[in-house]
Amino acid sequence: MGAQPGPDGQELRARHYLRRLGARPLGHQETPMPDDRPVTPTRVIPAGAALPARPPEPGEIPPWWAPPPPPPPPADTTPAPVPPDPDPRIVEVRHTHEIVLTSPDPAPQQRPGLWARLWDHLVTWRMVAAILAALTPWAAGQSPVGLWSHTVNQARSEAGIGAAYVIAAVAVAAAWGLDRRTGRVVPRFLLITAALGAFGVLDWYDPVLFVTGVHR
Repeated sequence: MGAQPGPDGQELRARHYLRRLGARPLGHQETPMPDDRPVTPTRVIPAGAALPARPPEPGEIPPWWAPPPPPPPPADTTPAPVPPDPDPRIVEVRHTHEIVLTSPDPAPQQRPGLWARLWDHLVTWRMVAAILAALTPWAAGQSPVGLWSHTVNQARSEAGIGAAYVIAAVAVAAAWGLDRRTGRVVPRFLLITAALGAFGVLDWYDPVLFVTGVHR
């Protein structure tokens, strides 16, 4: 048979364009491929197995299909037993008791009044001894209070009224400071003597003299 002439350039170009456009010439349609279906494992006969006499029914397990192995047993979560202590120990409980002796707080004492404090401060054996020594006439028949009272009274006429008051005030202040510093019997005796003997400098006309300045 003679060979058919090959297609020329125009025919090749036309085929190229038709292929680009998705057109196929008559007699050259491609056979459509069957749809993709999944392969059922039950239909696959393993190698070396005898061919069955019939196909398996729907839902029937094929005779050549081996069942899956059973699942492994669950792991044992029970903790291992603790071995016994070879040397048993004895639990010993010790209690320590501490006894503390406490005394209750004393009840708050009420502060004594003014007269009670004066009484406690003045009525002491030092005050009693100082008063007796100052008022007892043991100095040439006169008491120390009488002698000091006469002295400051004489100072009124000899040194003046103002000077007599200054002498009496200085004597009382000095005796009070000495008694407050020491607190003994002799300074207390001097304080009693100066305080009581200072009344000798007083005169009933002194207020009139200080106000008006008129002498008698």
